Amino acid sequence: MAAYNLTSSFESNVSGTHLQNYCIALQPICDGDLKHVADELLYRDSANASSASLTDAQAVEATARVCNIAFYEIGASQLVGDRKLYVNAPRDWLLRPELLPPEPARVVIEVLETVVGDEEVLASLRKIREMGFQVALDDFVLTDATRPLLDVAHIIKIDALEAIDLVAIELYRARGLTLLAEKVEDMEAFERFKSLGFSLFQGYFYARAQVKDVPSGQRSNNRAALLHLLAELQRGEPKIRAIERIIAQDAALTFLLLRYANSAMFHYRGAIKTLFQALQLLGLKRAGSLALTMLLANHGPACMLLLSRALTRASMCERLAVEHGGDGDAAFFVGILSMMGELLGQSLHELLHELRLSPEIEAALAERSGPLGQLLASVETFEAARMVGWPPQRVEQFNRTWLQSQVWSTQVLAMIGQDEAANAAPPAAV
Repeated sequence: MAAYNLTSSFESNVSGTHLQNYCIALQPICDGDLKHVADELLYRDSANASSASLTDAQAVEATARVCNIAFYEIGASQLVGDRKLYVNAPRDWLLRPELLPPEPARVVIEVLETVVGDEEVLASLRKIREMGFQVALDDFVLTDATRPLLDVAHIIKIDALEAIDLVAIELYRARGLTLLAEKVEDMEAFERFKSLGFSLFQGYFYARAQVKDVPSGQRSNNRAALLHLLAELQRGEPKIRAIERIIAQDAALTFLLLRYANSAMFHYRGAIKTLFQALQLLGLKRAGSLALTMLLANHGPACMLLLSRALTRASMCERLAVEHGGDGDAAFFVGILSMMGELLGQSLHELLHELRLSPEIEAALAERSGPLGQLLASVETFEAARMVGWPPQRVEQFNRTWLQSQVWSTQVLAMIGQDEAANAAPPAAV
């Protein structure tokens, strides 16, 4: 049995989705404080190509597909919580605003770089703005043909790997446009674009970001608790009292686990009032995984940005393992551990040496060998959209599993976000 269950309605919707030859992906967008504020919704024609490479006609179909999945079959709130969604829109799609997704207040329409500012496009974009959508100009380069688009834009996306046009940037700022730097590869570029007035950022720089705005003592305590919990969870027969003692040291973490156990995700009749009851209901692996998530969330904003990806990967590993009769708990553990080096800003090799894991798990992480290692490698291949040669049935299976896992990670992180917003949690009985 899988350790994490979604609502039956979602499972039914995803199972009925025709995703045989393509999939969707999300790329995070953060603000200057590394807070995850939005996601770009991406199309991947993954049965035949490593990334989306589309004709104009195919681009319209791709937009229709990703919007259908994200907004109608799943629901944007389940997929990304309260974050905004950026949706790529080719010219032909822009000219038919009635086809745009619902919930305009949470959607940013990205005008592709191939679109120029002719009168037909401008008239349609004005209507799109009136409908409540924000408009972003993707990979924007200022030319005579694209200049008119500035009059209907809210956000300008600039490729951080291209030469910087400082004069154009000053023009955008003078117009009050929001600047978003994409393809930001390292913290040096992040800081440079931030100093130029950019307020939104997209790329993989945060995967190597140093932990910020967290006192060193708190980071040390978080790391010690993380390693202690990881070591206990990977034992063949972890002891419930040992796990309970580790978790009980953090009142907020205890409160979160109790609320999670009492949430609608479980159909327990009665009230869970003690940590011991919660651990019995959730199971040690599930409770431990949630505890790890919260401890990592408190490790700094860069960790929080990576957590959605890490949890989704771990849940994918678990679900796929269970589908094939494998050990879901071990697969989840391997999935989360595979990103622990990035999450903690330490090499995975050093962490493996420190944790002294079982030979099977260490081989899976260090060499991608054995059943668990091969599963992890397949999930990583899917994440990178390198599925050339995969049969459509396999693509469909991984895509369905990714969608379910993404929804689950969004639910868990939303609960953690609620606790952070409250800024306090009452202690619970243990």
